[in-house]
Amino acid sequence: MNTPKKAIYPGTFDPLTLGHLDLIERSSKMFDEIVVAIGNNPEKNPLFNIEERINMITIATAHLKNIKVIQFHSLLVELSTKLNTNIIIRGIRSSADFEYELQMGYANVSLKKELETIYLMPKLEYSFISSSVVRAILKFNGEIDHLVPKSILNDIKRKGKK
Repeated sequence: MNTPKKAIYPGTFDPLTLGHLDLIERSSKMFDEIVVAIGNNPEKNPLFNIEERINMITIATAHLKNIKVIQFHSLLVELSTKLNTNIIIRGIRSSADFEYELQMGYANVSLKKELETIYLMPKLEYSFISSSVVRAILKFNGEIDHLVPKSILNDIKRKGKK
């Protein structure tokens, strides 16, 4: 009997971008279940609270039936044990991302040998998008329509104006 394959896609998602959504959609075709795990780290001083981020990701991924959105406030290796999966999905846009993600991947494996990290590159048109870029543009009332999912665009714009 084949065991269903589950993967965790962790991140802050403050806010969710088209790059994030691209990786969620593509990885949802590779695995039976993708758990989008939102890190709840108030020290990062996020623009969106955890409930808002859960809601936005749930709305933006409603067309995908194998996505589960949760929050976590622990080490990723602890979450992987709790969820009974050893597969982590991470996105890489640049060589700087690669160096950081490689270091984090090795740190995770040092804590849990069975953990595997799969690195995905976003589609080329999303390779420059990051949540921090979206927040910076929002700060100056710039146009973000081409950076975030349309289904949550108004929520993001509303929050950015506060």
